[in-house]
Amino acid sequence: MKAKKKEARKAPAAGAPPPRWPYLAGLAVALLALIQAYHPALHGPFLFDDSYLPMNIPDLADLPLRFWLAGVRPLLMFSYWVNYQMSGHSTFGYHMVNLLIHFCNAALVGLVFRKLAGPGLAPLFAAAIFLLHPVQSESVAYIAGRSESLSGLFFLAAFVLFLYRRRPEVSWAVAAGVLALFAAALASKEHVVVLPALLLLTDYFFNPGLSLEGARRNWRIYAPMILGALAGTALVLRRIGSSGGSAGLTVAGVTWRDYLFTQFRVFFRYLRLFVFPAGQNIDYDFPLSRSLAEHGAILGLIGLVALLGAAFFFRRRFPLACYGVLVFFLLLAPTSSILPIKDPIAERRLYLPLIGLLLVVVDGVARLRVPRKSLLAGMAILTAAAGAATFERSQVWNGPVALWEDTVAKAPGNARAHFQLGYAYFTQSRCQQALEHYETAARLEKPDGRLLIDWGLAFDCLGKADEALDKFRQAAALENSAHAWSLIGLIHGRKGQAAEAWQALDKAVALDPRFDMSYVYRGHLFLAVNDRAAAEREYTKAYRINPNNVLAREALERLAGAASPAPAR
Repeated sequence: MKAKKKEARKAPAAGAPPPRWPYLAGLAVALLALIQAYHPALHGPFLFDDSYLPMNIPDLADLPLRFWLAGVRPLLMFSYWVNYQMSGHSTFGYHMVNLLIHFCNAALVGLVFRKLAGPGLAPLFAAAIFLLHPVQSESVAYIAGRSESLSGLFFLAAFVLFLYRRRPEVSWAVAAGVLALFAAALASKEHVVVLPALLLLTDYFFNPGLSLEGARRNWRIYAPMILGALAGTALVLRRIGSSGGSAGLTVAGVTWRDYLFTQFRVFFRYLRLFVFPAGQNIDYDFPLSRSLAEHGAILGLIGLVALLGAAFFFRRRFPLACYGVLVFFLLLAPTSSILPIKDPIAERRLYLPLIGLLLVVVDGVARLRVPRKSLLAGMAILTAAAGAATFERSQVWNGPVALWEDTVAKAPGNARAHFQLGYAYFTQSRCQQALEHYETAARLEKPDGRLLIDWGLAFDCLGKADEALDKFRQAAALENSAHAWSLIGLIHGRKGQAAEAWQALDKAVALDPRFDMSYVYRGHLFLAVNDRAAAEREYTKAYRINPNNVLAREALERLAGAASPAPAR
């Protein structure tokens, strides 16, 4: 009797909310697992495109916030600005913010799945795989990959708000909240422009079910969202349409047909990376399909049509899985359709589309007739395997040499990867190895001015002044830049050819008065003739242009030390 009374006292009262500590404990375990999985990359340096971020641009880093926010991704730049104010160029803070954003996104994914698939193990499993899948590593371990996760944060928050509304009809308050979050997502990265289509698709499948009734009732949200999305798309296309850069309608050498035909194959590479993430790469050597017959593009098209046809045909029998297939296609559409991007494939583009594939998996798991313990064990094994694979992949984000050695090993025909590996070796004074990879890059692809300059610097590092001068002259003939002419002046100065050195450096200054290294090399020439006052003026000019110029700062410190009187004995 006493035991029964004791059990009765322990039992929660009817209608009492469940205890919160299991959820908090689960979140804590998930956060620790995430930190452990990405631990090798937490102190990794700025890599690859990180060098183009505002904190790494001398003329921009210390300017007021408004200069950081100029452009199409102001919220993303604001996040970097906050990081820069807190930790400067120490990368640990940037990596931790990336991890926290990704952690919040996994929690939002859990909420999405709880609403779409129902409570139970499914939402936890989906959130865990989203959190720890190795294909997410580029968006999490790569500082520049924050554009994917931050835009995803606002995108998922808007989706959760939409899903958890109290009535089938969207109220004005919910509509305003979703619109505000949609705007924030667009201000982080433009690919989230498909959110209105996702909400329409969700209403069609689940409100009330395979019907357009829900979409008609929710006109309060769709009308302004679609208008806003069209306006945002027009703005983005106007900015990138004539850029001739890495994305837009005028990407050099890539037509919209080339890109579309290539994407028919890319879709299936993404599917394979989800199921079996072997051979991950930051810079794939993925050839373009310039016709449907090239590289099997026609087979990819047939496979895509078959998948979409199956999703439509079986939508009533397997609604969640078919919805997931369509979500996957929809979320990939901005980067895998007709708008060319220089790189036809990139793992970071799977960040949000992974949700669609997880919906298919969850629907399949729900139909398994296995004991709950066996199901739980299987989920735990898959999650642990994903975490282990992410830990292994994080190793390459610990430094540029590891990253580019991995890339070259997997894509030996990729000229850019060889160039980047050469530069990584050069920064570690492994100049002979750098030279070999610059030569390989030049064989694989016609060299541009940047490759020629770095190639020449590798020769200079090895003491081969004539070969270095030849590469610098080739770079100047190709692009006529202040950088190339300043290096020509440097080599002439080292060879004692003062007249040629001054001529080259004067040309460099005329081409770009803001290029700081020209003044450093002019300072060296003045020092060579013992004109310390003139040398100090040149070094000061360089330092004022770029306070992070180590050579200019050290030269000024040496001059100041030499001018100081000797200490009394």
